[in-house]
Amino acid sequence: MYWNPEQYLQFEKERTQPAIDLANRIPQKAVDRVLDVGCGPGNSTKVLAERLPGARVLGIDRSLEMIEVAKEQHPALQFIQWDASQDLEGLGPSFDVIFSNACIQWIPDHPALLGRFMDRLNPGGILAVQVPMNNREPIHQIIQECISSPRWKSFFPETRVFFQLQPEEYAAILAGWTDQYTLWETVYYHRMPSHRSILEWYRGTGLRPYLQVLPAREAEQLELEILARLEECYPKQKSGEILFRFPRLFFLAQKPHISSHEE
Repeated sequence: MYWNPEQYLQFEKERTQPAIDLANRIPQKAVDRVLDVGCGPGNSTKVLAERLPGARVLGIDRSLEMIEVAKEQHPALQFIQWDASQDLEGLGPSFDVIFSNACIQWIPDHPALLGRFMDRLNPGGILAVQVPMNNREPIHQIIQECISSPRWKSFFPETRVFFQLQPEEYAAILAGWTDQYTLWETVYYHRMPSHRSILEWYRGTGLRPYLQVLPAREAEQLELEILARLEECYPKQKSGEILFRFPRLFFLAQKPHISSHEE
C-alpha cells in the first residue's frame, strides 16, 4: 500500500505528540541501540534521538516513500526499509529500547509480534508502544457503514481489519514475559478547523486502503458521502472548530534481566 508522507505530515504536530508522551516515559539511563518500528517520515525517530542523546536510533518502515522522506528530513539519523511483521533478526545486535508509535494496528497477531519485539531486546531493555484505539469512534463507524453500503461494497471485497487488542489482552501478553509493565490510555481532543480537515487526516491513514482502489471520480464521491456524515456526527464549536476525539493506548514493559523462558 502506498503511503503519502506529505499528506501524513499535514498533521505532524498531532501525530507526533503521542510519540513525545510515550518517549518521555522511557527511563533516561545508558542506552546504546534504539529501534523505532513504523517510523514513518522520521518524526518519532527524531523524538527518540532527542530523548535519548547518544543512543544509536534506527528507524524502520515498510513504506519506501516514508523512508526516503525520513532520510531527507533527518540526515543525521539512520533509516532502512523493513517490514516489521517479518523476522527482525537481520537488524543486527539486540536493542535497549524498541519503540512503536501508531504502527502495530496494521500488523496481525500481536502476541507473536510483541514476542518478537521482546526477543530482540537486551535484558533490562524497554518495550514502548502506542496503539490508536479509535476504531469505535464515529469516523470509523462512518467509513465502515459507507463502504459496506450497496453503493460501494462491490468495490471492496475485503475491508480493513483492525488488529488492536483490548487493554486486558495486552496486559495478559506482557505478564507472560515480565511483571515490570504499565498501561495507560490518553484521549486527545484535536482542534480541527473544519470537517474537511478530519477527512484529510483519514485520507492519509484509515481511508487510504479504499481510496487507492477506486477510480478518481468514485473516490471523490465516496469522500463527499463521508464528509456529509462527518458534518452530522461532529458538531461545530462556537469558534467554528471541530473537536476530534482520538483515544490512544500506551504500554511500557521492561524485559527481565533473566528471562522466565530461560529459568
